[in-house]
Amino acid sequence: MGVAAEMRAGQVLLVLLAASAVMPAKDPLLNVCMDAKHHKTKPGPEGTLHGQCAPWKDNACCTANTSSEAHKDQSYLYNFNWNHCGVMPSKCKRHFIQDTCLYECSPNLGPWIDQVDSSWRRERILHVPLCKEDCEEWWEDCKDYVTCKDNWHKGWNWATGTNRCPWGSICRPFTQVFPEPKDLCEKIWSNSYKYTTERRGSGRCIQMWFDPARGNPNVVVAKYYAWKKRSSPAGMENVTPEAGKAVCALPWPVLVLLPLALVLLSERVRSCGPHAWGSL
Repeated sequence: MGVAAEMRAGQVLLVLLAASAVMPAKDPLLNVCMDAKHHKTKPGPEGTLHGQCAPWKDNACCTANTSSEAHKDQSYLYNFNWNHCGVMPSKCKRHFIQDTCLYECSPNLGPWIDQVDSSWRRERILHVPLCKEDCEEWWEDCKDYVTCKDNWHKGWNWATGTNRCPWGSICRPFTQVFPEPKDLCEKIWSNSYKYTTERRGSGRCIQMWFDPARGNPNVVVAKYYAWKKRSSPAGMENVTPEAGKAVCALPWPVLVLLPLALVLLSERVRSCGPHAWGSL
């Protein structure tokens, strides 16, 4: 290979290397499903999702059957009984259904997925920033209901195969168990959600409720928090080893082309002397 050909080859390789370096790799925090009891391995379109889960049908982590079960008072999903202190009003129940749909169906919760050691799931969500309106409307529509616990994740009496109030507990109004919207959103599922003052459409909070005709607003929110998590050294502490490797690893074209580019350019340097780099 002549000197001119070597130079052209080296320049082409350097351009390819530069392009590869800026090509976005697949972000392990985006468009993912958590490793849990009923979630799909990867998100994808579903022909039909039932009722309130329908907004996620174009790209979902849940199946149609899961979406249907999410609407039942006594479903096989978790054998959870919403009516443990009497019949839950429909205006309240719709928020719990929507909460279930978000949890089961959303592919936009990656920045808040946390590892757990559980018999029924290996991952959960933690501190998802919920929009102010979603949290406050949830509390407002449920404030007339009664419950015996502030944390519905654990501590139930499962002797009959479904959740019942623990021995010695009493049913009290929601406003006593959850005095403020913040108490409801943060306590009810062991800090799965975090109350925020961010509003819908801000791009800084996750919406349980949205109009799919306008697109899924949580896509942008997940991208923002994924970027924020990668940019923060403290945030990287919570990224799994697999995710860290995926984020930090160079794209494969760089690894393939780099040795060849270095060989060609080093040969050019040896043949042309110390000023060879000036012609690049």
